[in-house]
Amino acid sequence: MLNYFLADEQATLQAGALLAQAILQPPVIVFLIGSLGAGKTTFARGFLQGLGYTGKVKSPTYTLVEPYQVHEKSICHCDLYRLHDPQELLSIGIQDYFSPQTICLIEWPEHGGKLLPSPDMISYLDIERSGRGLRYVAYSLRGEEILGRLEAHHPPS
Repeated sequence: MLNYFLADEQATLQAGALLAQAILQPPVIVFLIGSLGAGKTTFARGFLQGLGYTGKVKSPTYTLVEPYQVHEKSICHCDLYRLHDPQELLSIGIQDYFSPQTICLIEWPEHGGKLLPSPDMISYLDIERSGRGLRYVAYSLRGEEILGRLEAHHPPS
């Protein structure tokens, strides 16, 4: 487990970028957990920018999934907040996004139920008085490797 303090939006973007740099290759599944306004989409934007994406990063709140191709890496950004029933994921072909070539960032994964694969890691974002708390927890060997790289290059605050 790693804990960081994020003072502002720029720090949240930077945290996402640093995680992107710690992931050397897909497949990786990262759950983003936090309340409304905790910075999950900002974190995802920073992640994509950290990989070199220069376009607009849209929140997938209404589309549920936004796919990106960045320097031969496939990224899938999901926001399941508006999902009413996990079975809806089948109608959008969610299983096609969980391929060996894809890094998936999933906001509100609890709405996906058992149709989502287990995460390699979870990024918990919490609103604090003067910023955000970020806690990473690994749930697989790949997740532990990613956190090891992250900790080695960017020790927790």
